[in-house]
Amino acid sequence: MTLKLHNTLSRKKEVFKPIDASNVRMYVCGPTVYDYAHVGNFRPVVVFDVLFRMLRHIYGEKHVTYARNITDIDDKIMKRAAEEGIDISEITAKFARIYNEDSAALNALPPDLEPKATDALPEMIAMMEKLIADGHAYAKDGHVLFHVPSMKNYGRLSRKNQDELIAGARVEVAPYKKDPSDFVLWKPSSDDQPGWDSPWGRGRPGWHLECSSMTEKHFGETFDIHGGGLDLIFPHHENEIAQSECAHGQPMANYWVHNGYLVLGGEKMSKSLGNIKTIHGLLENHRGEALRLTLLSAHYRQPLDFSEDAVREQKARLDRWYRKTEGAKPGNVPEAVLEALMDDLNTPRAIAALGNTENPDDLLAGAKFLGLLNFSYDEWFKGADVIHATHVLQGDEIEALIKERQEAKANKNFARADEIRDDLKTKGIILEDGAGGTTWRRES
Repeated sequence: MTLKLHNTLSRKKEVFKPIDASNVRMYVCGPTVYDYAHVGNFRPVVVFDVLFRMLRHIYGEKHVTYARNITDIDDKIMKRAAEEGIDISEITAKFARIYNEDSAALNALPPDLEPKATDALPEMIAMMEKLIADGHAYAKDGHVLFHVPSMKNYGRLSRKNQDELIAGARVEVAPYKKDPSDFVLWKPSSDDQPGWDSPWGRGRPGWHLECSSMTEKHFGETFDIHGGGLDLIFPHHENEIAQSECAHGQPMANYWVHNGYLVLGGEKMSKSLGNIKTIHGLLENHRGEALRLTLLSAHYRQPLDFSEDAVREQKARLDRWYRKTEGAKPGNVPEAVLEALMDDLNTPRAIAALGNTENPDDLLAGAKFLGLLNFSYDEWFKGADVIHATHVLQGDEIEALIKERQEAKANKNFARADEIRDDLKTKGIILEDGAGGTTWRRES
């Protein structure tokens, strides 16, 4: 079997051929850490985690390096820190930690590298100096800007024409620009803003420059796969290509892989609509594996209409799989699962193949390959793994209430017995009465 990926640069599915099979490198744009990340931000976390697992399966764990950055300097971070009256490092440390905890709750493997933008400032300054020397950038009024017309094939990733490029840059039109489409590499900082010394004065980097510099620092001038959400194609990834290729004279990455949008009820999430859902919040009521399976339920390049009903449906699917694999030991990953994933990460087909797997051992192996069924039977049905709930009933509390209910029934206090059962149900605990007594399981 051969891994095939859809390359945004060529707009077609291509056979993946690494630069060096003993050193496969993948970089994915990570979070700007100033707030809780919404559920759409976690779609690439799960998608590229599956790709990371596939690459490790094909080339070996020691021969794959996955980097996902942390953007720890940005105007949104500065605004949040100023509002709270604390240093930006406190904001970024807090939300980077939460982001990684929430990623772990989705069973995402940690990346091999998690570079921070502020650790790559020497590389940023060196890249800007090179771009200025070669006529691709210029300094003006404390700013350094990339001169878009200096790159003849600018726009080939997004396939936007010059009018569209200028329209996209209108919000940044400024007197220090030579061309409306030019974008900022470095901007000045006031005395009360975070900043670093540079040949052009005290300032801070532009967002696009950060990723180009971090990839160069850790992966060299050209690497294998650059990933991220569809919304990053323009201007972020387009500008990364411009900076890196004009500085080095060769491709930045050979494969550009992008996941599609996530919507809620057919509408894109936005603060103005009040429909933002964070993974951190969803983990108060839903299990991480159910959220993960929901995010994998549509092909990664297609839109995903997310709802909590969909999460509950995937939870029910996982319940069936946990029941089927009770007592099983991991066998072999089904060939149909691997074939689906080799074909541009076709997770819906892989999930369907799992559902058709009769052998419980192979079902368990295939599910674990997708980052699922990581709990024991009892942990899944009785464990309190809803991560951020303010209070989750523990097993001994539930057993005590079951005993009280039994005593109430023995005393013919059926109203109290029903009250205990109904109260437990509202807390996601389902009681099942049988010949052997009363058992319980968690619903969510």
